[in-house]
Amino acid sequence: MLKQTLIKATEAGAAELQRFFNGNFKISNKEGINNLVTEADHAAEKAIFEVIRQDYPDHFILSEETGEIVQDSSYKWIIDPIDGTVNFANGIPICCVSIGIEQDGQMILGAVYNPFINEFYFAQKGFGATLNDKKIQVSDKTEVIKSCLVTGFPYTYLDMENGPLQVFEKLIRKGVPVRRLGSAAIDLCWVAAGRFDGFYEHKLQAWDSAAGFLMVEEAGGKVTDFTGAYYSPYQPHIIATNGKIHDELVAIVNGAAVESR
Repeated sequence: MLKQTLIKATEAGAAELQRFFNGNFKISNKEGINNLVTEADHAAEKAIFEVIRQDYPDHFILSEETGEIVQDSSYKWIIDPIDGTVNFANGIPICCVSIGIEQDGQMILGAVYNPFINEFYFAQKGFGATLNDKKIQVSDKTEVIKSCLVTGFPYTYLDMENGPLQVFEKLIRKGVPVRRLGSAAIDLCWVAAGRFDGFYEHKLQAWDSAAGFLMVEEAGGKVTDFTGAYYSPYQPHIIATNGKIHDELVAIVNGAAVESR
């Protein structure tokens, strides 16, 4: 039943995205000049909450717009009602609903749905990942220099050693294609589906990656923090790859040169 509720909640949120898309809706600003929240974010979040509360009123919820709804439960729903809000606000159909479910601190289920291109990604711990009910797996590239990567940039720039622009510049100077879609959840799903070979980002929140990182792992990939250690969505750094280029990408993000072979 948990799986069915997750699917139903994801679809309910996506219906709100479709209802508002390219229409007239209110837009306001959070921290960072273009860190937007729209009327559709709130409507999608409300629709998702209603489905969850109907079946599991005692579950813990962490959602981007509302924050924590604390309950004494071993289950936690981690929700991004619209991942890719800037895209959504500008009529760019690269955005989605993303929901992950933890049980006792371990991610067990994830769903990411972009209704505008009809792609519904689903993962269950130990059971693999699917796109529209068809099994997906990561790519088989073995070198970063021959890979297609994806990244994102924070709304407030991080002035730091090996920061977002420094890593990006190093890769593109070597001719490595690095895309920037504007939705971390979709980035991760496209790594899981083998479209991208790797993804890295310097500053994410739990709701950005909770469902997507499980998708990559269940599709046969690898996800860590920037040190190559166990990944937790509650810290900001992420590297997700097909596994074969992982150690090399970790080294590059930490300052190593891109090797031409």
